Amino acid sequence: MSETTGQRPSGRGRFITFEGGEGTGKSTQIKKLADRLGAARLRTLVTREPGGSPGAEIMRHLVLSGMGKLLGPDAETLLFAAARDDHVRTVIEPALKQGVWVLCDRFADSTRAYQGSLGSVPAGLINAMQRVTIGDLKPDLTIILDLPVEIGLARAAARRGSGTPDRFEGEKLAFHQGLCEAYRKIAADEPARCVLIDANSDPDTVAGRVWIALRDRLLPTPASVVSA
Repeated sequence: MSETTGQRPSGRGRFITFEGGEGTGKSTQIKKLADRLGAARLRTLVTREPGGSPGAEIMRHLVLSGMGKLLGPDAETLLFAAARDDHVRTVIEPALKQGVWVLCDRFADSTRAYQGSLGSVPAGLINAMQRVTIGDLKPDLTIILDLPVEIGLARAAARRGSGTPDRFEGEKLAFHQGLCEAYRKIAADEPARCVLIDANSDPDTVAGRVWIALRDRLLPTPASVVSA
């Protein structure tokens, strides 16, 4: 995780999550947004899931190595929950209390999409884990990057090079198509929190769309901030 320094805003920070399938450009867009918020003199913290804290990074290794898949979807959900609990308690909540804007690569919506919609883990179990791990914490804004599956997988393969696909990159095409639909449904079900962004453009164009969504929903109106 990384922090951009600047003038700390008064009060609690904002929590912004990025979601989407493989290769949709979440990491790239988070970095661009962090740079732009820093230019607007807002302190930001960039983090990720699974991971983002020492304990959660251990869980990340277990999940992406395929261990969670071997144990089954319910156990994999519990691994994600354990990682999220540590991440929220030790990183996200303390930063928000200090007025920092937290930008997170994946959060609870990933569990709903991957383990819920595609892993058939009961909603009751996912909701119970969410109550335990994050309580009332919800993102102020969730950016869902939408991209044709074939393009996303090609990007992921190019990024990976000769490396071995991780737990999720190695799934079949039908899995990734289902994932895309699951995210679209999340966006449709929670329009007050979620914005579906067309990611099938160059990174700067996509970054412009992300900025407009954030500006319109979360930033105050003074021209010095809005036009940053």
